[in-house]
Amino acid sequence: MVRENTVEEAIDVLQQFGLKEYEAKCFVGLTRMSTSTAKQLSEVVDVPRTRIYDAIRVLEAQGLVEVQHTSPQRFRAVPLDEATETLRTQYESRVDRLRNALAAAEPVDAGDDDPVQEVWSMSGKTAVANRAHELIEEAETEVVLVVASQGLLTEGLVDALNAVGEGTDLLVGAVTDDLRKRVEDAVPNAETFVSGLDWLQSEDDGSDGDHETAIGRLLLVDRSTILVSTIIPETGEEQAVFGTGFGNGLVVISRRLMAQGLLTDRDPSADD
Repeated sequence: MVRENTVEEAIDVLQQFGLKEYEAKCFVGLTRMSTSTAKQLSEVVDVPRTRIYDAIRVLEAQGLVEVQHTSPQRFRAVPLDEATETLRTQYESRVDRLRNALAAAEPVDAGDDDPVQEVWSMSGKTAVANRAHELIEEAETEVVLVVASQGLLTEGLVDALNAVGEGTDLLVGAVTDDLRKRVEDAVPNAETFVSGLDWLQSEDDGSDGDHETAIGRLLLVDRSTILVSTIIPETGEEQAVFGTGFGNGLVVISRRLMAQGLLTDRDPSADD
């Protein structure tokens, strides 16, 4: 059952990469065989023999399959590392094409005035993480970040924090001393602290209260942009709101909340 599930998962992922069902089935089948004829492959992957050749032609054109022109023809998948690198290159190329096409698209003016203050929401752990990384990378004067769980201290976040320029203050808080030490080891240039916001901790405290959500991360950039995320315990899904603008009430409140645990002279609300 486990093997069947992994095969189905591989086929599904390949279809997400743009392969059709028969093509994906044939490629996965060939990765499990040293070589194969169309007849043998058809019996293994449950694809009509007449459709095997069409699928193989597509896979060969994409550099995923090799063909031996004997009678009958024999096929084999290219080495796994080579195949995954080929798919990675194709995927990245498509993403680059999409980005260039969207960037070149003519903007449509809706006629609205640019707002001084903005508050937006977004969902999805990857999307929230990417937005947090982007905000950190765009910081010019100060980054204040509080993380509530070790799971959010990802390689991508660590890379973004370590890329912060020397002229930008970097303060990172954690809800426990153990997590603070992990941050200190991973981001040596950051000033770390244990947050005074005890309610950020998402671990079950044994109480009878229902915790529908838990705070994931608090991010304040250049004292003008704030991102606050929450984690839904049942699904692990992350949702966030973020706001911009010096007069934004969300930013002002968050400054004062995040100040708990910081030294007075580094309190981002001290000059309010």
